[in-house]
Amino acid sequence: MAITAAMVKELRESTGAGMMDAKKALTENDGDMDAAVDWLRTKGLAKAAKKSGRTAAEGLVAVAVEGGKGVAVEVNSETDFVAKNADFQAMVGSIASAALKVDDLDALLAAEVGGKPVKDVVTEKVATIGENMSVRRMATLSGDTVVTYVHNAAADGMGKIGVLVALSGDDAAFGRQVAMHIAAVNPASLSEDDLDPALVEKERQVQMDIARESGKPDAVIEKMIVGRMKKYMAEVTLLNQAFVVNPDLTVGKAAEEAGVTITGFARLEVGEGIAVEKEDFAAEVAKVGQA
Repeated sequence: MAITAAMVKELRESTGAGMMDAKKALTENDGDMDAAVDWLRTKGLAKAAKKSGRTAAEGLVAVAVEGGKGVAVEVNSETDFVAKNADFQAMVGSIASAALKVDDLDALLAAEVGGKPVKDVVTEKVATIGENMSVRRMATLSGDTVVTYVHNAAADGMGKIGVLVALSGDDAAFGRQVAMHIAAVNPASLSEDDLDPALVEKERQVQMDIARESGKPDAVIEKMIVGRMKKYMAEVTLLNQAFVVNPDLTVGKAAEEAGVTITGFARLEVGEGIAVEKEDFAAEVAKVGQA
């Protein structure tokens, strides 16, 4: 029987399965919709798909380095309990290792782990553990020396915050101090040159509005803005921030004294930017009672 796009669409909508999985299910069952649903359930694919709408804002960030390349990968789960699961941690570690061989998230999802694409490995783990999971994002960094740091480590090389720092020069101990600084302070960029112009303009406008409230002349306000924007840059750009290890020095000055140049960094924090819907206890109990 010929498998049409409409049939694939219908199966996807009823099970939540991916397009290729839905097409394969129909092909394997000669277009029989009910049999295709059962086939997906048997493979664990329909079960996984039903959970795909639930918010996965917990999980782990794993870091790995090989040669002059470092990677950080965020893999999400619904609960922190699963993030502490040894099977989940093993999967996250294997995904981070696979990330060393690719350059972006799409390539990572297609990369093989144990003979299967990462995307399928995650889908199978969803079916096994029973929570929605996703490989949300990854960062890569290259340099003479790439140093990693994990904050709130749950296992070796993975935790709630993962940081990469690339250096021109060889001082891994200093690089680790910088990575710890980044984990704690969360700079927006390396320097003024690579700070998002939209972010700068937004801050400038906010400061202009605040300054105008003072009722001072425009010429005075302009001078106020110069000082305030300089302070802002010192707060959000890594090289201009006061170094947490020695607040008397900026990070940039500390790097000079260490004889290295910081060429880049990446910081991933679990669940960063994910909106999590809050539900009060009474509503949760009511929902269970209606199930």
